[in-house]
Amino acid sequence: MKKTPTRLADGRELIYYDLRDDAVRDAVDRRPLERTVTTSEIRRDTLLGDSVAVASHRQGRTYLPPADECPLCPSREGRLSEIPDSSYDVVVFENRFPSLAGDSGRCEVVCFTSDHNASFADLTEEQARLVLDAWTDRTAELSHLPSVEQVFCFENRGREIGVTLGHPHGQIYAYPFTTPRTALMLRSLADHKKATGGGNLFDTVLERELADERVVLTGEHWVAFVPYAAHWPYEVHLYPRRRVPDLLALEEAARTEFPEVYLELLARFDRIFGESDSPTPYIAAWHQAPFGVLTEFDGVNRDDFALHLELFTIRRTSGKLKFLAGSESGMNVFINDVPPEAAAQRLREVASS
Repeated sequence: MKKTPTRLADGRELIYYDLRDDAVRDAVDRRPLERTVTTSEIRRDTLLGDSVAVASHRQGRTYLPPADECPLCPSREGRLSEIPDSSYDVVVFENRFPSLAGDSGRCEVVCFTSDHNASFADLTEEQARLVLDAWTDRTAELSHLPSVEQVFCFENRGREIGVTLGHPHGQIYAYPFTTPRTALMLRSLADHKKATGGGNLFDTVLERELADERVVLTGEHWVAFVPYAAHWPYEVHLYPRRRVPDLLALEEAARTEFPEVYLELLARFDRIFGESDSPTPYIAAWHQAPFGVLTEFDGVNRDDFALHLELFTIRRTSGKLKFLAGSESGMNVFINDVPPEAAAQRLREVASS
């Protein structure tokens, strides 16, 4: 992997990640852009104990432009985009309309490929590995920012999810706090460690799932399963067999195998509902340990956390979506119409031949 950092016309950072070591990235952003002005603010909800990012400047962000006006395509034939070069493998740059900025964190965009009509599932294993390397590199870099406590790499795919740009891409959020989901995991981890005299809850869960009927696919270094208490109609958790706290700690063998396993998982998601449906909308979310000392979680340290990826769709059956209605949105109690065992069986049935 070759990494080439540069700056856009308004001062935002952009990094090219190339498969070839001889790639030259010297194109200049020729757009007449002014410096980006953001109004991101973190507000604490004292009743729930969580935080809300208020970012009014995002109301003006680009919304579903036609393909020939896509800002994530390379700059070609006189049309200037967010990527100054005429081609690229993987690109990461600071979001022009960030939810988090300055002392409130940072938001980045990850372009998986220059092919506007592709998806992550269309990448070669070599390209998918490059994305993994970019996620890892950005996690390392962002973790050193004084305002950052947790790094979250994710992909939203499909208009149903709320995607505003059709180009295959993901995002990275660098939060100035430990997110509520992670805090819940850490509290459960601490309770289990105390109750068992030092046991690890992630290890216990993985061992239980490997012995059950909800396993979807396995590799030498990775295992994918539908969790016992899945929240979403089709939800898969992907774990490395060797527990590590973050992407930085993944061993080389696991990095090498990841593209094969993950691309197969994405291919199965696209086959769940049959060929008559549009590509399956999904969210793919990496869970990594926060950076720093976890003093509020009663004896838990970073190495107790288990890196894992959650992949889920809001589509519950052909042509129908799972909406977060009263119970889910009002009380955070999910109601799942698809038994996890049935979801796992379906995901095994649609395996590649």
